[in-house]
Amino acid sequence: MKNGLLSLLALVLVGLQFGCGDGGAAASAPAGGLAISGKITGAENLKVYLDLENFVATRVIAKGDIDGSGSYSMVIPDGVKPGRYRLRVGARRLGLVFDGTETNINISGALADLDKYKLPIKGSKTSQELADAMNGFYTKTLSGPQLAEKMKNASSPFVGLALGMMHFRGATEENIALHKSVFNQLKEAEINNNELSGYGGFIGQIEKQISLQRIAVGKIAPDIDLPSPKGDNFALSDYKGKVVLLDFWASWCGPCRRENPNVVKVYNKYKSKGFEVFSVSLDGLDDRTKARFGTAEQIEQQMKRSKERWEQAIQADGLVWSGHVSDLKKWNSAPAQTYGVSGIPRTFMIDRDGKIAAIGLRGADAIETELLKLL
Repeated sequence: MKNGLLSLLALVLVGLQFGCGDGGAAASAPAGGLAISGKITGAENLKVYLDLENFVATRVIAKGDIDGSGSYSMVIPDGVKPGRYRLRVGARRLGLVFDGTETNINISGALADLDKYKLPIKGSKTSQELADAMNGFYTKTLSGPQLAEKMKNASSPFVGLALGMMHFRGATEENIALHKSVFNQLKEAEINNNELSGYGGFIGQIEKQISLQRIAVGKIAPDIDLPSPKGDNFALSDYKGKVVLLDFWASWCGPCRRENPNVVKVYNKYKSKGFEVFSVSLDGLDDRTKARFGTAEQIEQQMKRSKERWEQAIQADGLVWSGHVSDLKKWNSAPAQTYGVSGIPRTFMIDRDGKIAAIGLRGADAIETELLKLL
C-alpha cells in the first residue's frame, strides 16, 4: 500500500513538471529563470539551440534534445537579459526578442514553418511582435513602408533592431534614418555598451557605403558650407562655374604640408583662368582626442591652440586663396565623413558644373594635367 502511494505521488509530480500544454513537455524554471519548451514536428530526434545574437558574437546559451515525438525543453537558470536571440534547429532559425521578464515560453509547430515565422510564440510579447511583422512581410500582407513603421515604433528597440538587421541593411538614406532612430531608442534604454557600439559601427559602415556611392567621378560634389578661421562662411557651391580642387588637409599632417607647395604652384599659374582651391582642414579635436583631456577648460584651450596652428600653417605655406574652412572636429569632420575621407591629403577635382572629375590627385603635374582637361 505504502509503495503504491509513493508511486502515485511520483506520477503526480512528473505530471506537474511535464504537464500537457500546447504541445511538448512544459519545462519548469527556477525563480528568476526561463524555461522554453514545445513540440516541433519534423524535428524528431534532433537538437534545439537557443543562441544570443549581438554585434560581438553569436553564442549558444542553452540546448536540448528533441525526442521522438518532437517535444523539447530547455531551462536557462539565470534567465535572459533584454536582447536579440534565436531558436535554431538544424539549418532553420527563428529570430526572437526578449525583454528580460520572460519565465515560460512555448514555441510549437512544424519545422518547415520555423524560419517563416508561422509558429506562435507564447510567453514573449516582444518575440511574437517580431514574428507577426516578419510573417506579414513573408505573406506580403505588410509592405516595405509598413514594416519600416513597425521598426521605428516597436514596443522594444530590440524588435526594431532585429527588423532592421533582417530587412533594412541596404546602403540608402532611408535605411540610415531608420537605423539612427532605433539606435537613439537603444541609447536611451541604456543597453549594454557592446551592442550599442556594435550597432553604431554597423551604421557607420552603411554611411560609408552611401558616401562611396555618392562620391564618385561623374557625381555632383556634395556641398560644404563651413566657417573660415575669421568666422566667415564659405560654401563649395559658391564656386560653381569654376574648376575647383577640393583639398582635405591639416596643419599636423606632414604629407599634407609637403604637398601644399604643389597646390600653390598650380593655383598661382591658373587662378586667372577660372581655377580655385577649396581647402577643408581636419584640425581641431575629435571625440577620441577630447577624451584625453580631463576638463572642459582643457578642451577649450586645446581647441584654441589647434585653430591657431591651422591659421599659422595657412600663412607659413602661402595658401593665399580665401576658401579655407573647418568645423574643427578632426576625424569627426562632417565633410570628411561625407566624402569618405579616412586619410589625408585627399583631393577631389570638381568641374565647372559641380561634378567630380578626378579623385586623389597628388603632385603638381597630376593636378595640372587634369586641370587642363577642364579649363
